[in-house]
Amino acid sequence: MRRWNGWGDDSIQPQLPKNGLTFLQDRIGTATRLPEALLEDVITKVPPSRLPDHPLISKDPETRIRHARGQSLPDWLALRSGHIQTYPDGVARPGDSAQVRELLKLAVDQGFHVIPYGGGTSVAGHINPMAGDTPVLTISLARMTRLLDLDTESQIATFGAGTPGPLVESQLRAHGYTLGHFPQSFELSTLGGWIASRSSGQQSLRYGRIEQLFAGGTVETLRGTLEIPTLPASSAGPDIREMVLGSEGRLGIITEARVRVTPLPERESFHVMFFPNWRLARESARRMVQAKLPLSMLRLSNEKETETQLALAGHPFQIGLLERYLKLRGARSNKCMMTFGITGSQRQCRFALEEVRRFCKPFRGAYMGTGMGRKWAEKRFAMPYLRENLWQQGYAVDTLETATDWDNVDTLMTLVEDNLRQGLVEDNQPVHVFSHLSHVYPQGSSIYTTYVFPVADNYGNTRARWRHLKDTTSALIVNNRGTISHQHGVGKDHAPWLPVEKGELGMAALRGLIHTFDPEGYLNPGTLLQKCTDDDERSGS
Repeated sequence: MRRWNGWGDDSIQPQLPKNGLTFLQDRIGTATRLPEALLEDVITKVPPSRLPDHPLISKDPETRIRHARGQSLPDWLALRSGHIQTYPDGVARPGDSAQVRELLKLAVDQGFHVIPYGGGTSVAGHINPMAGDTPVLTISLARMTRLLDLDTESQIATFGAGTPGPLVESQLRAHGYTLGHFPQSFELSTLGGWIASRSSGQQSLRYGRIEQLFAGGTVETLRGTLEIPTLPASSAGPDIREMVLGSEGRLGIITEARVRVTPLPERESFHVMFFPNWRLARESARRMVQAKLPLSMLRLSNEKETETQLALAGHPFQIGLLERYLKLRGARSNKCMMTFGITGSQRQCRFALEEVRRFCKPFRGAYMGTGMGRKWAEKRFAMPYLRENLWQQGYAVDTLETATDWDNVDTLMTLVEDNLRQGLVEDNQPVHVFSHLSHVYPQGSSIYTTYVFPVADNYGNTRARWRHLKDTTSALIVNNRGTISHQHGVGKDHAPWLPVEKGELGMAALRGLIHTFDPEGYLNPGTLLQKCTDDDERSGS
């Protein structure tokens, strides 16, 4: 069964290797886990619903709890402590677009807010109700999960927008196709959520981000149904698709999504290469992507992430042998690990691997084959479970992600890491920080940074630690040529920093667009555009 207060299936309990725990303790000290609230106790705190009775709406307290928060660290703290504070007044599960229209009309007639809900994996506060006197209805698309049409000639598939990643792929693969969109949240997140938050999958080098895959679809709005046709290309004015991409439920609810699919590849493999240092590794990655080598993915870990990954991998004897071999190849304490994917026909894959090895040779890359690549692929969607294990050991984990041009990658990554590493000095508390480049482009790259710190003596102080780290680093990112979000959307948590990126005129355009579809502000208020300045309300916790 899915955890009510954390990530994924509660039957999955990955263990932290003993040497991995020792590694963290050596760097940031020992920690003591905080006590957790019981679901049955939290249920007693859920206030009465303010919504009218309706056959599509459940007012069950447990259901409302399970739809009250996403998966950000402040969400976890709210759920684990039992101090959730705000809940949806009800949860509806429509089965088709007509029922969504019915619920939206009810919202206008009765005057309540609506929050669309996909897989509940948001890490930016998208789905969190805001405090206030207005009732809140969460509309879950959990029943809209079917492949509705597959046009094999045009290679366009139509799905219900609530279809989670595994069902997208299983339904397509039965016909010999793939979407190829694999975010880390793949097992739980949904197609509609990917579109609404401008998601990026791990193999975006081959398949593209969701904006390249989204071809059209149906959006139910307060002003009527918006149908977006599928066209291979068009010069007929601004792209309506682009208005919907990243709209985060502010324009309407995506009910059907048409996406560009690809025949299943003949071969797919994942490989690992080590480099002596970050400078050589980064330059190799930049040159490969600018040369347009036919890779499906490329992830480059910096020195700290490489060290951490090897420590948390377990199998100390095998890792010891690897370390000794790499020393002979010139990759010692500053080594960096590159994981890359190759997808296509047998001939294409053979050529791609030859080209990668040729490009990496002048940068002293040590090719390690596919063994570690297979391990990465096997565990590519399991990393969120590591948060659960670290939490049980008393450690809080959060991430920050951005993107910037190549000439600024090293500068921005250093600024982010240094700020996080020094962020809790006043508490005499070290923070373990590491980064990787997970999505590379000819002009630049994403930067994905993870930070780990011991929880404080209570939930409030732990949240205060997170708030300080989040706020100071977010401000630093947007003021140093980085985007506030490369792949997780804006939500409520990132909304305060969006104006720095978009500018005054850009924000005015966004407000005007939203006002056109929702002049009274019924749809997901506070998301994407900041509604208030109160810190607690803004973060949704």
